[in-house]
Amino acid sequence: QVQLVESGGGLVQAGGSLRLSCAASGRTFGRYAMGWFRQAPGEDREFVGAINWSGTKTYYADSVNGRFTISRNNTANTLQMNDLKPGDTATYTCAAHGTSITDFVGAARLDYWGRGTQVTVSS
Repeated sequence: QVQLVESGGGLVQAGGSLRLSCAASGRTFGRYAMGWFRQAPGEDREFVGAINWSGTKTYYADSVNGRFTISRNNTANTLQMNDLKPGDTATYTCAAHGTSITDFVGAARLDYWGRGTQVTVSS
């Protein structure tokens, strides 16, 4: 079992930065690929980015590529968000599944989810 808890959300002006963390517990955390999704009110959930189990590979949605960076250590993964735009406003949720980015992105259903943290970007 893996438990995921997000933190670091908040209100920021356009052009600013935020860092989200996803703290993980569970003995097998280090074996999982991890990633982030976001969902704005009235919109479908959107993939943001993912990192493989070893932290050596990352993959991002086009909408955030070059602005967002995912990293990880033994107990958490971090989503560094720079040059934020009002369109980035959403609830951001951490997830874990498989070991590779292919496993994560290609899965019909991910194994573990956090509860999410709100990010609001004002113009």
